[in-house]
Amino acid sequence: MTYQEAIDWLFVQLPFYQKQGKTAYKADLSNIILLADHLNHPETKFKSIHVAGTNGKGSTSHMLASILQEAGYKVGLYTSPHLKDFRERIRINGKMISEESVVDFVTTHQSFFKKNRLSFFEMTVGLAFQHFAMEKVDIAIIEVGLGGRLDSTNIITPEVSVITNISLDHTHILGNTHEKIAFEKGGIIKTGIPCVIGTTRLDTLPVFKALAKEKEAQLILAEQQDSAIYQSDLLGDYQQENTRTTVTTIKTLNTIDSWQVSDQHISDGLANVVRNTNLKGRWQQLASNPKINCDTAHNSEGLSITMNQLKQEQANKVHLVIGMVSDKDISSIIDLFPKDAQYYFCQPDNPRALGASILANHFSRHIEHYKTYNSVNEALAAAKEAASAKDLIYVGGSTFVVAEVL
Repeated sequence: MTYQEAIDWLFVQLPFYQKQGKTAYKADLSNIILLADHLNHPETKFKSIHVAGTNGKGSTSHMLASILQEAGYKVGLYTSPHLKDFRERIRINGKMISEESVVDFVTTHQSFFKKNRLSFFEMTVGLAFQHFAMEKVDIAIIEVGLGGRLDSTNIITPEVSVITNISLDHTHILGNTHEKIAFEKGGIIKTGIPCVIGTTRLDTLPVFKALAKEKEAQLILAEQQDSAIYQSDLLGDYQQENTRTTVTTIKTLNTIDSWQVSDQHISDGLANVVRNTNLKGRWQQLASNPKINCDTAHNSEGLSITMNQLKQEQANKVHLVIGMVSDKDISSIIDLFPKDAQYYFCQPDNPRALGASILANHFSRHIEHYKTYNSVNEALAAAKEAASAKDLIYVGGSTFVVAEVL
């Protein structure tokens, strides 16, 4: 089996949330427990930090990995979704898992996968955990895929648990209130394990306090911690919140025996996140004259911050290349977008994508200047042609849109 054949098998034949949405989500840990037993429980053979949250968990995970790398540790990093290459999901000290390792994992365990009807995400988690165990990482940063309580990553017992924030996203799966979503994400809180909360809300803090009390787990609120101001190479004002959460997590880790991370490690790690971990798509500048920025923000809270960031840009005119998925509550985010910009609506190459004309119809009462395009690259080409050197082109609305322009 070649690498491409292994990837095609993973993507096409089995449930895959990134392409299928809710129908691929399994609200059950029985399969991942079965797989962990089959693999001789690799999740018990490395230390970890578990990161959940509605927004910022990817950036926070990469910041944590970068800092720990600067401290000299061998650091695994598991994140999702990927932008261009499946192997982005599984890295050690910034280096992606090899194609050979992916092929070997699929070929060795394919019959077990078929027999037990494992999902794409369950298999990917199993691959990551086995890889980290075999490579003997000192610690792995594990990002939750969706929710927390019933997420396949939730079989680990971490050194520290992290919940970045709570907002309304994936409500068709996790619940339609902040309290319900907090309960699902709070499901990563483990007995006796400290948990850092990045940003609190009046309606979610009682949920976290109750879960922490039940688990006899220390609850640390990042908002209440005194910490120096660190600078990150990840651009965008919203990274300040992620930086604070990350620093609080590292300082919490330092209270545990055997971990030693200095202020210099924190400073260097935050300043070199992109170099150390190869993170992409967070207020990333792709070109100049005209300036082209992309960002993977796709829910109300993330887009609110990103659109505020957009307002701060010095540009004669703003051009927005926008595409979204069909299960997005568009009515809740339309008012966040500028009314006087030029829009280029497009449909990313993904089964979950919303048609460009349907997306344009949603926005039509809110904006005046827009056109629709059959693809992301066609829309971006049109924006480039129309924009002057002092204009700004923003590309976003969905991870899939950003993936196609990178």
